[in-house]
Amino acid sequence: MSTLQLHSAPTSSSSFAPITTSRLLQTSRVSLRNAVRCKAIEAVQLENGRPSASEFVVSGNAIPSYVVAPNARIRDLVHRSDTRLRIFSGTANPALSQEIACYLGLELGKIKIKRFADGEIYVQLQESVRGCDVFLVQPTCPPANENLMELLIMIDACRRASAKNITAVIPYFGYARADRKTQGRESIAAKLVANLITEAGANRVLACDLHSGQSMGYFDIPVDHVYGQPVILDYLASKTICSDDLVVVSPDVGGVARARAFAKKLSDAPLAIVDKRRHGHNVAEVMNLIGDVRGKVAVMVDDMIDTAGTIAKGAALLHQEGAREVYACTTHAVFSPPAIERLSSGLFQEVIITNTIPVAEQNYFPQLTVLSVANLLGETVWRVHDDCSKSKSCTIFKRVDVEEDVEEECGDETKQQLEVAKKEVFHVRKKLFAERRKGLILLCVVVLCWAIIIWLCNVQPKSL
Repeated sequence: MSTLQLHSAPTSSSSFAPITTSRLLQTSRVSLRNAVRCKAIEAVQLENGRPSASEFVVSGNAIPSYVVAPNARIRDLVHRSDTRLRIFSGTANPALSQEIACYLGLELGKIKIKRFADGEIYVQLQESVRGCDVFLVQPTCPPANENLMELLIMIDACRRASAKNITAVIPYFGYARADRKTQGRESIAAKLVANLITEAGANRVLACDLHSGQSMGYFDIPVDHVYGQPVILDYLASKTICSDDLVVVSPDVGGVARARAFAKKLSDAPLAIVDKRRHGHNVAEVMNLIGDVRGKVAVMVDDMIDTAGTIAKGAALLHQEGAREVYACTTHAVFSPPAIERLSSGLFQEVIITNTIPVAEQNYFPQLTVLSVANLLGETVWRVHDDCSKSKSCTIFKRVDVEEDVEEECGDETKQQLEVAKKEVFHVRKKLFAERRKGLILLCVVVLCWAIIIWLCNVQPKSL
């Protein structure tokens, strides 16, 4: 039985010069080597992404062996501040929930989720959440209706248990593609789902890579939207692909903005677009390529892969136009049939996804690489709980305590460079501290002088 390590960096068969990304390349190897790792099949035994038992109890009493030590900085801050942060997991993706909790140095909250014989869902919190800041991790991945209803009942249970704040952490937001009316008499299901989550009692939503940004406007509560791009960019930087040989490809016209932002962060790589047109019903699509990919490594970027029809046809077109290798990068791996057959047919050098949606064991294939977004979501959860800005969470989600592991794995030259960097950082911090101390002393002197002047002005002479 094969196992898969999340956030591992397998060696590429191609040999290229390094990418000259601005800040990404400097930290890529450090973060990839020290991010949370797990064996996917050892986490929780699932069948097609669903629990095999009729009753599922998520408990944090024992952290599984597949999770490495959590972030020490976050763990210390959590334990030193308060114990009002609670994380509960639904049945959709318990492995990701466990990784998030481990990153924060917490245990998953105890919750009992049961399905009756007629399919009804029963949820009971098995610990007090009164006055707590509760985060419920539940992607609405297939089966979307089951997982969505489970999320709503979890929110209602927390609301009736007097939780202070309830945040729905939705790594994959189902029904996101139904965000507008393309024909008459259609439903905008994304708005309906947003209303359901709001009315159930959620105070905030944390989502990852929504299909369209306008979906955030459907919620009447705050929405924190994070992107999985830093995780994928970090991995691509570790592959040392030469920037001159790289081209970012959008599989359709609708994803041009996403692909352009992705290309800008890859040393401003050139952009190509696959244009598909259907001239009529039951008429084969005409595929056109805008841009030059001959002799280059093409990286196709999309927010999700469902049946893989669009991205597979686009990859075939890229090979016809002379692309040397084709990589597929996406955040959400829905993988509806026949996606696995199309992706494993040899069109792609590598298919890079994240674990926002659990991948069933039978859906693994040799070209598949799964990256973990647990650190990214965990950092955002902590910043929301601590009322901090999340704008920089995409750049600091990597573990802070990576230096010890780097010293064990890197060579002597790298160790010396690391020591020099440490000393430079120490001197900079020391200089800043001295400047702040001087400024504080100066401020105290100024305040004291003003106090003396005011006192002298208010003193009345006793006699003239």
